[in-house]
Amino acid sequence: MASPRLETYCCPNRDAATQLVMTFQPEVFCGVCIGSASISLLLTILQLLPKKGQSLRKMPKASSSSTILLLISICDILGGLGMIFRSSVWLGFPGFIANISVVNGTDVWPSAFCVGSAMWIQLLYSAGFWWLFCYAVDSYLVVRRSAGLSTIVLYHMMTWGLAVMLCVEGIALLYYPSLSSCENGLEHAVPHYITTYAPLLLVLVVNPILFRRTVSAVASLLKGRQGIYTENERRLGTEIQIRYFKIMLVFVICWSPNVINESLLFYLEMQPDINEVLLKNIRSAALITWIIMGVLNPMQGFLFTLAFYGWTGWRVDLKWRKREIPWESMSSSTVGENTYPSPVNYQSNIHDSKKISTTDSQQTDEAISMLSESNTSGDDRLTRSSPIYQGW
Repeated sequence: MASPRLETYCCPNRDAATQLVMTFQPEVFCGVCIGSASISLLLTILQLLPKKGQSLRKMPKASSSSTILLLISICDILGGLGMIFRSSVWLGFPGFIANISVVNGTDVWPSAFCVGSAMWIQLLYSAGFWWLFCYAVDSYLVVRRSAGLSTIVLYHMMTWGLAVMLCVEGIALLYYPSLSSCENGLEHAVPHYITTYAPLLLVLVVNPILFRRTVSAVASLLKGRQGIYTENERRLGTEIQIRYFKIMLVFVICWSPNVINESLLFYLEMQPDINEVLLKNIRSAALITWIIMGVLNPMQGFLFTLAFYGWTGWRVDLKWRKREIPWESMSSSTVGENTYPSPVNYQSNIHDSKKISTTDSQQTDEAISMLSESNTSGDDRLTRSSPIYQGW
């Protein structure tokens, strides 16, 4: 799982709270991480692969929101691979792992593995948090028709730039002046914890606000299209609202144990002796949430695909690479420029005067269809392309 304790453990003079959780049944914990990450990895890939029975109808190039959803899944997959690799080495080479605790050891590879694997996991999951924030921003901008042609490029710059900057800054402050002689005390580790949990807390606090504003804007768009709010439009607005709720529900379930665990460990660190009898319940709660983190953190990838696309089925089409996907030569990240052909009431050969008169209606349909894509059920889902086709 993703926790700043993974990097803190690499310091030979690690604090007692980190020592408590990292040395608690390491074989069981690593086995739980490997099992959870492997299941999530396989099911996530299964969800993203194209399925038999999906229509190959002509469709526009994917929206930036679709690309962001796919990038979130990719970050989860790569982060899960990092967890599997780290836990496998931890289980298979106990002697190698034991050298991490050597203060004046000459073998640098155990420490390099400890830092490198922990940074890989933190970087990928942190990037996933930033992409989820960008998804909320993009959804709001799409409805407001403010998404520009280069929006997805800006999202890449912001996501990877902030993820790398915060990760490197936190690690540099944690291991100052060197990895073999980290500073003692809680103060030097606080910046690392802040840089780790800042994007997570940002999503927890800001995304619900952006999603709610987007839902309100969608309702205004639907009402303003024809001046009435029909049952179908009300149902469409409800589907979008439910989709956002499922995304936030998955996020809260998967990452709230991390916030609880870190709060408990932080409290233990401030105590003179964490082994006091009065702190037994706190220690037990910290260890329980630590194991829960190993289960829920890797499962985010699969649960997010359920929230994004629903269950896409088991019937994988292994011949999908041979199919020709008739992408349109259009921009992929704007609604305001009217680049997405509406899936409703769109005709390819209409007069220019009719195009001008129906531009606003088409833009509204396009914005709504982008927000509600991949959120259908039953046979309707088979008429849409797979998440892979939607994402690129």
